[in-house]
Amino acid sequence: MTRFTLQSAAGTYSWTIRNFLKQAKQLKHLTLIPPNQALSLVHLTDPHLFGDPARALRGVPTLPALRGVLAAAREHIAAADAVLATGDLVQDDPGGYAHFRTEFAALGRPVLCVPGNHDIVPAMRMQLSAPPFQLGGTWDAGAWRVILLDSSVPGETSGRFDPASLAWLEQALVHAGARHVLVCLHHHPVPMRSRWLDTVGLTNSGEFLALLQRFPAVRAVLFGHVHQDFDREVDGLRLIATPSTCSQFKPGSDEFATDDTPPAWRRLTLHADGRLESVLHWLEGWRP
Repeated sequence: MTRFTLQSAAGTYSWTIRNFLKQAKQLKHLTLIPPNQALSLVHLTDPHLFGDPARALRGVPTLPALRGVLAAAREHIAAADAVLATGDLVQDDPGGYAHFRTEFAALGRPVLCVPGNHDIVPAMRMQLSAPPFQLGGTWDAGAWRVILLDSSVPGETSGRFDPASLAWLEQALVHAGARHVLVCLHHHPVPMRSRWLDTVGLTNSGEFLALLQRFPAVRAVLFGHVHQDFDREVDGLRLIATPSTCSQFKPGSDEFATDDTPPAWRRLTLHADGRLESVLHWLEGWRP
């Protein structure tokens, strides 16, 4: 039986035609996107799920909060070409991946994932290694390449890219061809002007950003981890973070503090000419 193999930064995956078609039947939207057509993405991040569906993080039940976001974003997701999930899918609890799989597989869209510091990467690989999920690697659609990076370091809250990861990223950029590039990771690669939060970002961000600056095709960097809205241009590169689908951090705080803003999601439109439009949505009326 013919078997197809995909190699990515997260590992090597293979499927038979029969298994791929079985998985594909779960997708309502499986099309090739012409290079002159805009790409629509929905960004969801930091759901911090537990195996226990009733458990809360900082007073917010994480699974009900995620379900509220998915329900409110239903029309946006239905119109999207893919969903991006940038880490901390669980809160140090591998049992949470079953809930993530159930909720996101039902969306009928490719789900592009990267790990965060609270994820358990071996368990993540086991749970999210087949369609509609993709863990790490590259995803090419239309005029764009989306690069999915693992910035997590086992046992650490901060993140870092080792030399092998940076070398892989460089090759992914070299081979992007004429495509525009969106780079996705969990940890923030720029200061958030929050003393405590900036001690747990990407520790070799200068090396990372210097590499990206060598490739004009890189249009934006998308990340999670910071549990707050961020959308700025730094040295000609756009950097975007989306608030969590559960609780948020207070922006600009010296010490750890939570904010009372609700869960959120972001819509991204990636145009064929390299422009990127972003709209942030808050879950209105949310009460934990």
